[in-house]
Amino acid sequence: MKECMDSENLHRRLKKIIGQVNAIDRMIDEDIPCEQILMQVNASKSALHKVGHIIVEGHLEHCVKQTMENGNLDDALGDINSILEYYSRI
Repeated sequence: MKECMDSENLHRRLKKIIGQVNAIDRMIDEDIPCEQILMQVNASKSALHKVGHIIVEGHLEHCVKQTMENGNLDDALGDINSILEYYSRI
């Protein structure tokens, strides 16, 4: 599965998201207005959604494509169905 993803890009994005979440935690302690906190929550949520998108895209471009090239179309379709089901829950 690791070859399906740009691990360096994903790690960089996740570290940024961790920083955003830590900042939200500090904002709560600092009694920052709710609107500002919610803006940061939304930014973090969007960034995490983008991480999911990158994972789905990499999975489709590498893993599913390889399965299809090996002639396992039913497996590829099942894999696409599973990944879309997981991603749609985000």
